[in-house]
Amino acid sequence: MAYASLEACLLDLEKAGQLVRVKEEVDPDGEMAAVHRRIFDAGGPAIVFENVKGSRFRACSNLFGTLERSNFIFRNTLEAVKAAVHLKNDPMAALRHPLANFKTGLAALQALPLKNPSKAPVLYEEVQISDLPLIKHWPMDGGAFVTLPQVYTEDVRQPGIRHSNIGMYRIQLSGNDYQLNQEIGLHYQLHRGIGVHQTLADARNEDLKVSIFVGGPPAHTVAAVMPLPEGLSETMFAGMLAGRRFRYTYRDGFCISTDADFVITGTVKRGAVKPEGPFGDHLGYYSLQHEFPLMQVHNVYARKNAIWPFTLVGRPPQEDTRFGELIHEITGDALPAEIPGLKEVYAVDAAGVHPVLFAIGRERYTPYAPTRQPAELLTIANHCLGTGQLSLAKYLWIGQEAPGLSTHNPEVFLKYMLERLDFRRDIHFYTRTTIDTLDYSGNGLNQGSKVVLAAIDVPVRTLADEVPDGLKGRDGFPETKLVMPGVVAMSGKPYASQTAAADVEAFAAGLQDAEKSLAGIALIVLCDEASFMAATMRNFLWATFTKSDPATDLYGVGAWTEHKHWGCTGPLVIDARTKPHHAPPLLEDPEIEKAIERLFRKGGSLESFG
Repeated sequence: MAYASLEACLLDLEKAGQLVRVKEEVDPDGEMAAVHRRIFDAGGPAIVFENVKGSRFRACSNLFGTLERSNFIFRNTLEAVKAAVHLKNDPMAALRHPLANFKTGLAALQALPLKNPSKAPVLYEEVQISDLPLIKHWPMDGGAFVTLPQVYTEDVRQPGIRHSNIGMYRIQLSGNDYQLNQEIGLHYQLHRGIGVHQTLADARNEDLKVSIFVGGPPAHTVAAVMPLPEGLSETMFAGMLAGRRFRYTYRDGFCISTDADFVITGTVKRGAVKPEGPFGDHLGYYSLQHEFPLMQVHNVYARKNAIWPFTLVGRPPQEDTRFGELIHEITGDALPAEIPGLKEVYAVDAAGVHPVLFAIGRERYTPYAPTRQPAELLTIANHCLGTGQLSLAKYLWIGQEAPGLSTHNPEVFLKYMLERLDFRRDIHFYTRTTIDTLDYSGNGLNQGSKVVLAAIDVPVRTLADEVPDGLKGRDGFPETKLVMPGVVAMSGKPYASQTAAADVEAFAAGLQDAEKSLAGIALIVLCDEASFMAATMRNFLWATFTKSDPATDLYGVGAWTEHKHWGCTGPLVIDARTKPHHAPPLLEDPEIEKAIERLFRKGGSLESFG
């Protein structure tokens, strides 16, 4: 459907039975997010909040809450967009199959953005930040945030839509030291396109002009989160996915999307920062308060009957998980096509996406001889860790391809890897490097380490399917649980900053006398609660990899270092206990959960979900 507006999409969903309206007044301070969370967890429909406390504007959420709903929204354009992305990855396909790709080329031409259209809709009115639904998502959030912004910037050397970047960077509207209606916080992380634009503006001592689009046809929102191939702009991608051209104009030197529901314009001055956060983020913890760019608000525009879209992030799965599924469906084999030898890569959603990558690669370096150790796999790993958002990963597990092996089944993939990893040879560290801004497991903001665990297709151990006697009743860690074959979680002794490294080294050294009995154990995880860790694979992935930094927290039984290479003869040991420098986890507010029950009782708008 070529939706003319966000409201047109919502009406289409309503006709299809995929939308619910909440008519009661709902507080944006916690209640709207709690409602969203409950409906999302139930696999429910998109939500329209028709009576937002403190604002005259309606709001909507859970628009992309299921992959099926996204496929419905983009049902007429998805295949053409997939073809266009494939064509960017394989340009020769157009020459090999010119007729088959004619429609794709035509769709791209029809998606080109329109600048200053003569009959473009005009944004209806000027408003203020305080008029908007100021949505606070988690109890400890520093204020209200925009969680589905489309942040538009341009290259100051080559201004114009053709050289623009549209990204989804969270925006803090209120709280902290921000002057309401005059200042907002602009949070962006490493390796983001907006950072290039700000660097260029700073070099010329110019203010960076920023336009924040909110709402509009949903294709524009998806474009803001897409990892697009080089040369395919967000504006063109949005037009192809929407099945129509998007329209832009300029007002006071700022780009205005005339299709958006809201547009916030402003400038970022060189060196201007203020504390931003905390914010409950997608790793399942709060990202804490740090200084980020300060945006001086210029104007705020709203279209007639505008609707404010939002989402909620937190410990996966959340709606952004479904975004990831849609992205994977669209891009398909884009990354494997870009990185020679890479067959498959998966950013593990259950672990918060960035902490862990699973990958499968080919070993083709010595076809005249049997593969004896990872070779091409390490080249592929280096390429992955130097590519876009993949570069934020801490743990990269990469295995040699094998029939039926997939990265999307974590337990099966980890079993394959742990059966084959030779810990004397196959562990490769990158110390003192960059990690995700939102990850507090390292030794400072954006600072931490990485490790590559690479395995060829030669088993070296048979994994045990029960806890061996040699691990039971160990001093300090009385609770011992089998997570999966070859993996044991142990808890009891809390983390102590001053003695932690010595304690874990002593623990690992104490296991050397039982090393033979541990032959079937590949990984021991020291944690806060072994029963939680072992309850689900999701718990294990989240608690292990969000709470550990490879260089600091990875140990081994029979560990040694030779020529600056670290290895061990027995199981790996990961210290995944909560540490003082970790951010607090996201917890629901019982009072808010109790307050929203009125909506789910008999007669309430959400009665059918009660």
